[in-house]
Amino acid sequence: MTTTTPAPAATRAPAPAGPWRLARAELRRRPSALVALGVVALFAVMALAAPLLSGLGGWRPDEFDKSAVDPYLGGLPLGPLGGISAEHWLGVEPVTGRDLFARVVHGAQVSLLIAFAATAIVVLTGVAAGVAAGYFGGRVDTVLSRLMDLTMSFPSLIFMIAMMSVAKDVDRTVLMTLVIGLFGWPGIARIVRGQTLSLKHREYVDAARVSGASDWRILTRDVLPGVAGPVIAYTTLIVPGMIATEAALSYLGVGVRPPTPSWGQMIAESVAFYDTDPMYFAVPSLCLFLTVLAFTLLGDALRDVFDPRGGRA
Repeated sequence: MTTTTPAPAATRAPAPAGPWRLARAELRRRPSALVALGVVALFAVMALAAPLLSGLGGWRPDEFDKSAVDPYLGGLPLGPLGGISAEHWLGVEPVTGRDLFARVVHGAQVSLLIAFAATAIVVLTGVAAGVAAGYFGGRVDTVLSRLMDLTMSFPSLIFMIAMMSVAKDVDRTVLMTLVIGLFGWPGIARIVRGQTLSLKHREYVDAARVSGASDWRILTRDVLPGVAGPVIAYTTLIVPGMIATEAALSYLGVGVRPPTPSWGQMIAESVAFYDTDPMYFAVPSLCLFLTVLAFTLLGDALRDVFDPRGGRA
């Protein structure tokens, strides 16, 4: 009696890793990216929980504490390191005595809100313009490409300062968001346009077009998923530029108006006290530096995953 051994089961090829799995693996491989992700999460939670955190500290961002400053020394904070104590965890502002911790966390809320909202405007406008220019071509591509060139040719910072200086009785947060977003979309639009040009002649797009699929279905089902990776990567790289732009406008005095706190505004006010109260200058400057650096490192890691050719270039 002979026994037959069963044929070995066919081995399946491992499924290709998805983009998000690749992103997680890349972040684990880079300790700097993990630290950057933690810093981004920390400041995001700080911005979202700003009222709760300032309540735990016991001070509102616009509340004065004259007992924490010395009127005989030009309003300098009492105590070491800018008045750091159990009541004021990061010290106080000179002259006013406002709690620095409360103003820093509320400043994070304002700065990150403007940066994220402006980034959303830039990404939505840039993706829409880039996809339309690359997919439809012809006159649509010509008009949108010339509009990109025209927008990029403007001296954006000077124009922002002029617009913010002229506008008086408006919501400064909304105005800054719109003004910053107005000049940022052509860069990502060009990236999306190039990606769309390479995707619209792929076999699966031609097959969908031959089968009678509408342009809207092709764009949403075939083209947009193909450009999502580079868009996600470059979005992370746009955010630090938006944060720095908001800080620069507030530093120049045309951004958020007092008493609404902003990191750029706090840095501008602290310049006059950098030699007598360096903590007042160091705290908001360190927050701004860490946030921009963290977003930059995180964006570099995501770009290497979603757009490796762009990262090598």
